[in-house]
Amino acid sequence: MPFSLIPFALLVIPLLEIAAFVVIGGQIGVFPTLALVVVTAIIGSILLRVQGFGLLNRIQTEMNAGRVPARELVHGVMLLVAGILLLTPGFVTDTAGFLLFVPPVRDAVWRFVRSRVRVVGPGGATFDDGASGRGPADGRTIDLDEEEFAREPDPNTPWGDGPSGPRS
Repeated sequence: MPFSLIPFALLVIPLLEIAAFVVIGGQIGVFPTLALVVVTAIIGSILLRVQGFGLLNRIQTEMNAGRVPARELVHGVMLLVAGILLLTPGFVTDTAGFLLFVPPVRDAVWRFVRSRVRVVGPGGATFDDGASGRGPADGRTIDLDEEEFAREPDPNTPWGDGPSGPRS
């Protein structure tokens, strides 16, 4: 979202929430409307807890497999946003929050974000989850056999793979 739309959204969203409260409150009454807001906040916190723990397990699985858990991290951010939206009183924010709890919706947002974001690490290295079909950013891949590569131990390392062993 362009930054010029943020002030517009900060004005429009509260107006939509007020209109939704007036319409829904007029249909079902004030106390059922307030109860509905509290119930959605409780349901949202339960969903956040359940899906959050499942997501942490998937992140751990990806890391144990030696892969960067990019998709899972983005899904985690979306779950956090969904939780915040559900804890914010209102029906418009609740609708957006519940939509973010639906995995196909998160996947659609992930596809949209992934095509527009490029993660660059130290030294200009780019990270790709392999789903885009692109290779390294500079087009160079160096593939060495075991006999072409050797790592000499560093005698100055504090982690003990030098000649003197672990330091105390």
